[in-house]
Amino acid sequence: MFENLSERLDKAFKIIKGKDRITDINISESIKQVRKALIDADVSYPIAKEFCDNVKKKALGSNVLTAVEPGQMMIKMVHDELISLMGETESEINIKGQPAIVLISGLQGSGKTTFSAKLASYLKTKKNKNVLLVAGDVYRPAAINQLQVLASQINVEVYTEQNNTDPVNISVNAIKYAKQNNINVVIIDTAGRLAVDEQMMNEIANIKQTVSPTETLFVVDSMTGQDAVNTAKAFHDKINYDGVVLTKLDGDTRGGAALTIRHVVTKPIKFVSIGEKLDALDVFHPDRMANRILGMGDIVSLVEKAQEQYDEDQVRKLSKKIHNNNFDFNDFLTQIHQIKKMGNLKDLVGMIPGVGKMMKDIDIKDDAFKGIESIIGSMTPQERENPSIIDASRKNRIARGSGNKLEEVNKLIKQFEQTRKMMRSMSNGGLKNLKNLKNIKRR
Repeated sequence: MFENLSERLDKAFKIIKGKDRITDINISESIKQVRKALIDADVSYPIAKEFCDNVKKKALGSNVLTAVEPGQMMIKMVHDELISLMGETESEINIKGQPAIVLISGLQGSGKTTFSAKLASYLKTKKNKNVLLVAGDVYRPAAINQLQVLASQINVEVYTEQNNTDPVNISVNAIKYAKQNNINVVIIDTAGRLAVDEQMMNEIANIKQTVSPTETLFVVDSMTGQDAVNTAKAFHDKINYDGVVLTKLDGDTRGGAALTIRHVVTKPIKFVSIGEKLDALDVFHPDRMANRILGMGDIVSLVEKAQEQYDEDQVRKLSKKIHNNNFDFNDFLTQIHQIKKMGNLKDLVGMIPGVGKMMKDIDIKDDAFKGIESIIGSMTPQERENPSIIDASRKNRIARGSGNKLEEVNKLIKQFEQTRKMMRSMSNGGLKNLKNLKNIKRR
């Protein structure tokens, strides 16, 4: 995501490296490259020009601090302007009401149905809400079945009416059902079309007017680039939605929609959807996105993802085992599973400041832990709990059972022992480190 834009911006900043003051002369080429980078990322020319004019206005004549290079000053100014362009701060979804009603709109193929399920999962697991999904797409044959399949994966109920082809009536009945059954949030998945048309617009407008949703979201496919921005404006003019959801940001997208959609429709981006998994939904933070675009990482999001998988009780128990040198392969496997739950490995590594650029040409596969898991899975319960009993004979058996070479088994056991020693040496500061992570999040 944004890899090409990040690389182009990095080159632009290096142009004024080594100067003691930002001037009209030494900034002109840098600004020109920034503008080209934005246009290449599918940002419209007028917005790219306005962006660069704002940066240039702030930069001209700026005094460069002794400890800061001009290139770093430029990064700071572009960083601030990116945040301003994308919306300054995150925007919460409005789920007030009993029930709260969330209306989902967008073109066919934008990912509305999948997002509806992701949002249901998010509200259920992170906001502790009882959610009802409403199958309001009565035109696409597979839409209702798709929603039911997704909902079954997160244990959320779906409201459907088999013989009813009126989405307005279905929505009204679903809300009545929610009130009768003490459901907190109703999410209405609506029909889309392959292109904006009057029938679709009138239908979604009628649903909105009838049910008066607390929140109306427009779902847009980031891979459609500047066309996504134009579609967003057409929908906004018709139904005046409350926020935007960007899907498929993990795809081959140049990022223009993410950068400019808020500027065009003056409505916040509320969520970004990355990946197919139903927990792959993030609240949109303009400052964190700007950090990632400029290669600064996103340590706050990384900490939050880690905290979702770990709690203090778990850390305390693990810290005690490490201190007593009882950390075993069961614990090792548990840590791997928790890391995998945090998301795509390359995205996680890219959140570490300074690492994203180094990893851009390195492919980290999601099954990177597969070999390790197979080796540990081939151990007996006794071997997992007491790795010291694994002798040459046992290693050969584990290698055959896991389909790995003996060298791989030896390598893993050696790495495990090194990890255990390192963790034991750090164990006294374990809980302190956890508190430090929480302080990072607060700041």
